[in-house]
Amino acid sequence: MYAIVRAGGRQEKVSVGDTLLIDKVTTKPGESFELKPLMLVDGSDITVDADALAKVTVTAEVIKAAKGPKITIMKYKNKTGYRKRQGHRQPLTQIKVTKIG
Repeated sequence: MYAIVRAGGRQEKVSVGDTLLIDKVTTKPGESFELKPLMLVDGSDITVDADALAKVTVTAEVIKAAKGPKITIMKYKNKTGYRKRQGHRQPLTQIKVTKIG
């Protein structure tokens, strides 16, 4: 059994026991929260009906806060001596899916 859930602006395929990185959530480590299911696949049964999915919950537990890879941003203008360097690391949250049902 697996589900397609909306997690921080993206869709992720999850099953029980999966760990994944999603956009930052405000939940503290060790606490649980629910993800919104968009599709549920149980063997050959595929559920995409909004009324049926309203009864389904996908529960995940926050493991820890994390950061994405460093992205370097360079701005440069020719012949003027203008150079600007900037870096960014996206804040993420590592979660573990504990229950689908």
